[in-house]
Amino acid sequence: MKTTAAVVYEAGKPIEIEELELDGPQQGEVLIRYTHAGLCHSDVHIAHGDLEARLPMVLGHEGAGIIEDVGPGVTRVKPGDHVVCSFIPNCGVCRWCATGQQAICDMGATILEGYLPGERFPFTGPKGQYGAMCMLGTFSQYSTIHQNSVVKVDDDLPLDKAVLVGCGVPTGWGSAVNAAKVEPGDTVIVAGVGGIGINAVQGARYAGAKNLIAVDPLANKREKAMELGATHAVATAAEAGDLARAMTNGNGADKTIVTAGIVTEEIVTGAFENTGKGGTVVLTGLNKLSTTNVQLPGSILTLFKKTVKGSLFGDCNPTVDIPKILGLYQSGDLKLDEIITRTYTLDQVNEGYDDLLNGKNVRGVLVHEH
Repeated sequence: MKTTAAVVYEAGKPIEIEELELDGPQQGEVLIRYTHAGLCHSDVHIAHGDLEARLPMVLGHEGAGIIEDVGPGVTRVKPGDHVVCSFIPNCGVCRWCATGQQAICDMGATILEGYLPGERFPFTGPKGQYGAMCMLGTFSQYSTIHQNSVVKVDDDLPLDKAVLVGCGVPTGWGSAVNAAKVEPGDTVIVAGVGGIGINAVQGARYAGAKNLIAVDPLANKREKAMELGATHAVATAAEAGDLARAMTNGNGADKTIVTAGIVTEEIVTGAFENTGKGGTVVLTGLNKLSTTNVQLPGSILTLFKKTVKGSLFGDCNPTVDIPKILGLYQSGDLKLDEIITRTYTLDQVNEGYDDLLNGKNVRGVLVHEH
């Protein structure tokens, strides 16, 4: 069948809209009709070359839609099911899945190569075989993906909101709740209030942070953070550190969560300095894989008993946490409608990313037309 998709052919060049051929599902695979996709910063990392991926690639790793067809051996979903896609697949049987660490499932090792198990490329076009971002390619009207990448959700959930729970929402929420382990009464700094950071704010608030300081240079991001649970919002890390120390008799933050779009050495050092004794720094944002952006005084790390840790997908287990987080949305404890700034059509994908990079949006959502 044919499908229209947004493709990156060369790092640094605009995303192109292309008509591609799509193979149907084989063993363990499903055909999905995407209704919505999230405009997440990780796709910019591919388009700009910050993350080295096999090109050409159909972008998009946050997706929601309806299962159209299933291949042999599919047990998780059936045609007609409404699903949210997990940007990290989960096989359920590897060492990591078996120990409750689905975020680092072995099956996720090839998400930047873009092929399905067996090095299968369902997308083909003028340049031969096309990969799919995170094995999903949600910036396509249709895609053939593995059943390990989908989570069935309630039919009455609005997919234009649920789509955000495939990556950005659990990544931010879990960075606070699971990775930082925010506790009632904590003083917390969230450094960077984009699509991930705003959900770290929501997670820290829900977990009981007493003082919740959001850091972002853009006034609209600071305003949104205050709307969704921050007690303070400042423009710089220095201001956040001064506030945290003033609130804690000079100690500093108990937890600092770094969710900036590009994490530099300066940001990491500032987060470390703003975090007090016994505190934890969670690094969630990315930079180029070859960039060394963590240079810290080891003696301070030891003597102040600080922890610096990385977190992928907010340490979430998607088969459990995607439905759980959507349940919090249904109960009103997590806001999704309020973080969506604007929607776009597939043809507007470059405009959507320009808006993201210019700080106009907290979250943008792409609406597929069929």
